[in-house]
Amino acid sequence: MPKVRIRPPKGKLGVLLPGLGAVSTTFIAGALLAKKGLMPPIGSLTQMQAIRLGKRSEGKSPLIKDALPLARLSDLEFCSWDIFPDNAYEAAAKAGVLSKEHLEAVRGELERIKPLPAAFDSAFVKNISGPNVKAGKSKRDLARQLQEDIREFKRKSGVSRMVMIWCASTERHMEIQPPHLSLAAFEKALDESHPSISPSMIYAYAALSEGVPYVNGSPHLAVDIPALLELARKKGVPVAGKDFKTGQTLVKTALAPMFKARMLGVSGWFSTNILGNRDGLVLDDPGSFKSKEASKKSVLEYILQPSLYPQLYKGLCHKVRIEYYPPRGDNKEGWDNIDLFGWLGYPMQMKINFLCRDSILAAPVVLDLALFIDLAQRAGMRGAQEWLSFYFKSPMHSPSVYPEHDLFIQHAKLKNTLRYLMGEKLITHLGIEYYDYWGRGR
Repeated sequence: MPKVRIRPPKGKLGVLLPGLGAVSTTFIAGALLAKKGLMPPIGSLTQMQAIRLGKRSEGKSPLIKDALPLARLSDLEFCSWDIFPDNAYEAAAKAGVLSKEHLEAVRGELERIKPLPAAFDSAFVKNISGPNVKAGKSKRDLARQLQEDIREFKRKSGVSRMVMIWCASTERHMEIQPPHLSLAAFEKALDESHPSISPSMIYAYAALSEGVPYVNGSPHLAVDIPALLELARKKGVPVAGKDFKTGQTLVKTALAPMFKARMLGVSGWFSTNILGNRDGLVLDDPGSFKSKEASKKSVLEYILQPSLYPQLYKGLCHKVRIEYYPPRGDNKEGWDNIDLFGWLGYPMQMKINFLCRDSILAAPVVLDLALFIDLAQRAGMRGAQEWLSFYFKSPMHSPSVYPEHDLFIQHAKLKNTLRYLMGEKLITHLGIEYYDYWGRGR
C-alpha cells in the first residue's frame, strides 16, 4: 500500500481554545506537566498507545507518537478566548480540578495565557455571563475580530500552523435553518446578524476562513452545518466533532456492543448524572440540555439496530438525566440501570456507578484531537474526519451512511486510518494463516 505524503510537523503548533474553563486549563496544565516529565499523559492514545503493524508474529508495535509524524508536546503553544478575564492559572484554580502542587509546577506558563475577549451571545448560553466579551456592529464584524485574533496570535507566537478546538459551553439546541444550508446564505446571515448564527459557528467560520482545522467538543450545531462543511472543503481544511465522549456515553458505547454481540435483549436503560462545574450550570438550562440529551441518546439506536433485531431492542426505554449539583464540582457521578433479558426471556439487571472526573477524562481527548486533526491537515485530508469518531458522542459522518457509535469499531477505524496514512497493511484480524485450515489446497 503506498504511503500517503504527509508534510512534516515543522515549527510550533498553535492550539486555539474557545473557552478557558475546567477542560481547557486541565488540558493545558497536563500537557505542560507531561512536557516537563513531571506527570504521565495517561488517557492519551497519541502519547501512550502502541499500534500493531503487520502480522502478530512479527511483534512490531511502536507507539503511535513514534510511528507517525505528530507534533510533539514541546511544539504546542496555546491561545484562548473566554467571557471571564482570568488567566489560565486563575481559571484552573477556580475550576478546582488539579491540585495546588500540580498547578504551582507550571504556574508561570499558565499565568502567561490570558484569554482574549470572547464572541458571546446570551441567547445561546443562558445560565452564565461575563465581562470579557467582544462588541461588534454585526456577527460578520465579530468573525473579522476573531480572524484578526488568530492572525495576531500567529504573528506573536511564531507558530507555523494552528488548530481550533471548541471547549466552551454547550449552546442551546437548534435545528438546521435556511442560513445554514449554503456558504452564500451563511455569509449573508452574518452580515444581517441573523439569530440562527451562534457564537460557535462564528468561531468555526473564522477558523476555516484562516485555513485552521476546527473541532467541536460540544453537542450543539456548529461546523456540521452544510454551509461550514462547504467552507471546509473550499479551503481544504479538516473538521471533526461533536461532543467529547468521556464518561457515561463512553461506558454505553462499550457495553451496548457487548449486549448485541451476545444477542442479549435490552428493554430499558436509565442514565442520570450529577455534576457541579460550569458545564453543569449551563446544562441546567433546558435549551442547552436538549443539545446534550440528543447527543447522549443517539448512541443506543445506532449500536443496537432495533430494525434488525426487533425481538431484542424494539421499544427500548432509554432515559437520560443531568442534574446540576454544586457540591460535586468537576467530580461527576453517573448512574446507569440497565434492564436486560436473556435465554428464554428471563430478566436480568446491570447497575453501574461511575465516579469520574469530567475534565480529567476530557483533557487527553483534547490533546489527541489537536495532534490528529493537525496530522490530517498535513496529510491533505479535508472535510469531516469520521476516523476520529472514537472521541465523540455524535460523530460527524457522510450523509450517505449512518454514524458508527460502537467504541471498538471506532477504535479499529482510527488505527486502520493511521496504518493507511503510513502505507501499512490494514488489519482485518482474520489470521487464516494461523489455522489448521482443513480446506487448504482443495
